[in-house]
Amino acid sequence: MNSFRETRGPGRSTLGLFSLNALVIGNMLGAGVFTTSGFALSELGSPLYVLLAWFIGGLLAMCGAASYGALARLMPVSGGEYFFLSRVVHPAVGFVAGWISLWAGFTVAIAVSAITFEAYLLPSAWRSTIPENAIASVVIILAAAVHGLSVRRGALLQNTVVVLKLTFICAFIFFVFAGSNPTSWPGVNAWRYSESAPFSLPAFAATLMWVSFSYSGFNASIYVASETRDATNSVPQAMLSATALIMILYLLLNAIFLFAPTPAVIAGQKDVAALAAQALSGEVLANLVRGIVAVAMFTSVSAMIMIGPRVYAQMARDGLMPAVLRFDGTTPAAAISAQALLSIIVVWLSGLRELLSYLGFTLGLSTVITVASLFVIGRDRNSEIHDFPGYPWAPLVFIVTTLIFTGLAAVANPWEMLAAVMTIVSALIIYALFGREHCIQ
Repeated sequence: MNSFRETRGPGRSTLGLFSLNALVIGNMLGAGVFTTSGFALSELGSPLYVLLAWFIGGLLAMCGAASYGALARLMPVSGGEYFFLSRVVHPAVGFVAGWISLWAGFTVAIAVSAITFEAYLLPSAWRSTIPENAIASVVIILAAAVHGLSVRRGALLQNTVVVLKLTFICAFIFFVFAGSNPTSWPGVNAWRYSESAPFSLPAFAATLMWVSFSYSGFNASIYVASETRDATNSVPQAMLSATALIMILYLLLNAIFLFAPTPAVIAGQKDVAALAAQALSGEVLANLVRGIVAVAMFTSVSAMIMIGPRVYAQMARDGLMPAVLRFDGTTPAAAISAQALLSIIVVWLSGLRELLSYLGFTLGLSTVITVASLFVIGRDRNSEIHDFPGYPWAPLVFIVTTLIFTGLAAVANPWEMLAAVMTIVSALIIYALFGREHCIQ
C-alpha cells in the first residue's frame, strides 16, 4: 500500500470520454429496467412504491459513482473491484471480489440480458417455433466474436448501438408523453380508484435489490481504465454523468411502464415495456418497443462482454487465474471466449426472476466492500482523499443504506441471499487452496 498509482498494465489508451460514457450507459441501460417493475409491482402492490424504489436506487448509484470515482483517481488501472481490494485491503478480499465479478457481475448478468433480448425479440406467437435460449446464446456468441477481434472495432460497435438505443428510447418517451394524456392512462385510473396497498419494508428492500442490479453498471468505466486516455479524469466523469442520465431515463420509463397499463396486466410479467406500449397504442407500438429493447439488450451484452474479461486478465497476471486468460496483446480473446461460454451455460440453466434477486444481493455486497476500502486508503492519504467530491458522505450513505436494505431483503428472499453467501464462501475456499502462494507485486 505504499503506492496506489501502479503500472497501467497491458492495452493501449484508445478509449476516450465518449466511449466511456457509451460503455457505462450500455452496461446500465439493460435488462433490469425492462423486466424488474413487473416483478416489483406483484410484490409491493403499488406503482408509487415501485417508483420510489427506482428513485432511491438512483441516489445510491450516484453515491456509488462518486465513491468509485475517487478510487479511479487513485488507481486508474483496469481490473475493477478485484484490483482495488487486492491492493488496498488484502489479496484474499480482492480474489473474492474478482470471483463475484466472474459469476454475478458478468456471467449471470450477461445471461439475464441475453434472456431478456430473446423475450423481447420474439413475440409470444413465435416462441414455440425456435428452441428456447437459442437466440440468447447466439447474441452472446456474436458479441464475443466482435470484441475478441479488436478493441477499437468493439468500441465502435458499442458506441454506435448505444447512440441508436438512446435515440430510440428518448423518442419513445417523447412520443408517449406528447401523444397522450397521462391522466387518462388505464394504469393511472386504476391506481386512482384502488385502495392503498400496505407498505412492506422487507418487500420494498427486495425490490431495491432488483433495482440495484439495474443501476449496478455505474462503475463500468473502471474496468477499462488502463485503455483510457486521461483515465484519472475521464473515468470518474463518465460514471457520474452517465449515471445521472440513466437515473432520469429510468424514472421516466418506469412512470410509463407502471401507469400506462393496469397493474393486473404487468404484475409478475417480464416484458413490461411491450405491455405498456400495447396498452397505449396497440400492437404496432408494442412491436416497435420490442425492437428498441432488443437493441438495448444487445448493447448490455456487448458492454459486459467487453469489460468483464479485463478483470480475469488482471487476475491471471497476478497468478490467481489460468495464465491463458492473461491480456498481453490487443484484446483478451481467451478471457472473452471463456466469459461467453460460462454465460451461455447459465442461460440454459436458470430462470430470470431468481437471477435478478441473486444479482442484487451479490453485487450489492461486493460494491459495499469496495466503497468501504476508501476509508482504508483515507488513513494513509487523508489530505488527498478529502479533496474528492462527496467524500466521506457519499461512501457512508452508500454503505449504510445498502447494508440495511440488503439485510431486510434477506428476510424476504433467504435463498437468494444464501446463494450470494455461498459465492463468497466458495471464493475464500478456492483462494485458501490455490491462491495463497501468489504474492501480488
